[in-house]
Amino acid sequence: MGLNVSAMANDAALFFGQFVRAPGTTGAVAPSSLRLARVICSPVPERGDPVVVELGPGTGVFTGEIQRRLGGRGHHLAVEINPALAARLNDRHPGAKVVVADAVGLPRLLDEHGLGRADAVISGLPWAAFPATLQDRLLGAITGALAPGGTFTTFAYTHARTLPPAIRFRRRLLETFEEVVPSRTVWGNLPPAFVYHARRPRH
Repeated sequence: MGLNVSAMANDAALFFGQFVRAPGTTGAVAPSSLRLARVICSPVPERGDPVVVELGPGTGVFTGEIQRRLGGRGHHLAVEINPALAARLNDRHPGAKVVVADAVGLPRLLDEHGLGRADAVISGLPWAAFPATLQDRLLGAITGALAPGGTFTTFAYTHARTLPPAIRFRRRLLETFEEVVPSRTVWGNLPPAFVYHARRPRH
């Protein structure tokens, strides 16, 4: 079921408030769009009992799309470092297991919940806002958590793709994965964005 206008406005207000309080961890001034959610969540397996991990779910735009695609199957672990956003997410999406934690500990979190490896890791983290050392630690955690054949997806803003932090992140992606495929620009997002689909970690 889609969010109504009032709920979307409340989410935007909450998201902006968290950005003002902690721009380094929230990383954006508004939630992502449903159009972007459909692109970034496309690797969620349509069959079986998959393990799907969501990093930095925020107000849950990607969460809702993941839940829709799973349709009651599998396991959905949502890792959110911000307690206020996690509380809203937990109330709205009871089908997801929401944990307040740092994504750097992802392999341990999967073990603690008896989930093994992830078939898909979907990230809403603000990569361009992170220093290189944190980018490396997070990518290491993600590659350590992916199952063979698993997919990592994340997004970037089109207007910022030529800035040094974005270039650095793209280079690290290419160094970390054998296959990195950018999507077409999602113009319906604010601001416009595109998705990286990454597969086959270079262990």
